[in-house]
Amino acid sequence: MSTNLTDFEAGTGYAGDYDADLAKLQERLAHIQAAHICHGKRAVIVFEGWDAAGKGGIIQRLTAEWDPRYFEVWPIAAPTPEEKARHFLWRFWKRLPMDGDIAVFDRSWYGRVLVERVEGFASEAEWRRGYDEINEFEAQQVDSGTTIVKLFIHVTQQSQDERLKQRLEHPWKRWKTGFDDYRNRARRSDYLDAMAEMFRRTDKRWAPWHVIDGNNKKAGRIAALTMIADRLEATVPMDPPPLDPALEKIARKALGLD
Repeated sequence: MSTNLTDFEAGTGYAGDYDADLAKLQERLAHIQAAHICHGKRAVIVFEGWDAAGKGGIIQRLTAEWDPRYFEVWPIAAPTPEEKARHFLWRFWKRLPMDGDIAVFDRSWYGRVLVERVEGFASEAEWRRGYDEINEFEAQQVDSGTTIVKLFIHVTQQSQDERLKQRLEHPWKRWKTGFDDYRNRARRSDYLDAMAEMFRRTDKRWAPWHVIDGNNKKAGRIAALTMIADRLEATVPMDPPPLDPALEKIARKALGLD
């Protein structure tokens, strides 16, 4: 099924009680993380999208109530010389989660068929081969028991420009912007072509894409967190583990509860 990004540009405001609904979602996500820990389940959450689309804000709220010992956020930048000397997936293999852990990728292996394709950092043969390599890589993870959730956060050119302007004008947001933001902005049509092919070639049953309308930040955050919670809950038992009778006996005695 094809993905048309123009279907995700309404920017409709959030109609509910944002703070209350966000708190409920974060509590739900905390239970989901606990279930992953208790049952030794692995998960990978992939964020792709435009510069200034709001990925960081979503990740911040996604992990707000998580135990930091059992998740990792990987901000993916340009590969190092050591990484460039190996297959492009090598640096992602090193960051895959252990049993009980969740790995969050702020950008990912999809750079091969997006920025590396558009900016000429990969040859045409390399990025064309990348689709099959990515599909096989993700299938391997799913076959071994890892849940993969892939989100693309979409904003219009107008929304992106407004946020880039805010980053320039706000002294404590200037660190968020750089030359790449404006080079990438100038090639939006090329990126749209690359994104269309990425969705067409890598939207698989075992690892489907979920596009989030990020033009309204609050609505986008709630939609993204709900999607993640739904996907993760579907792959892990959500019954809390029973209390060990031996532990309960010792604990009751120690706490004077008998």
